[in-house]
Amino acid sequence: MFDITKVNWKKVGIFASGVLFGTAGIKALSSKDAKNVYTNCTAAVLRAKDCVMKTATNIQENAEDIYAEAKNINEERTAEMEEFSDADTAAEAEEAENTEFNEVTE
Repeated sequence: MFDITKVNWKKVGIFASGVLFGTAGIKALSSKDAKNVYTNCTAAVLRAKDCVMKTATNIQENAEDIYAEAKNINEERTAEMEEFSDADTAAEAEEAENTEFNEVTE
């Protein structure tokens, strides 16, 4: 049935060493020292996150300020353009009245 001479001992050895290293790896990863490393790394990531969030908030506030100032500039320009167009319209109306008056008197 089962012939022990036909077993590939190299594959069995690789499997056994994998199980051994896996067990040792789990022990090493669950040790107190490893947990301290994980805790310190997590704390560093949280500090980096806080720094990034502060920077992002600062950038967002600056962008809002820039947007508000740009909006004010556009409103001022629109108001100036309306003044000029009103002045042009008034001048054109006066010119048209003068032209009509001159045509009637001639």
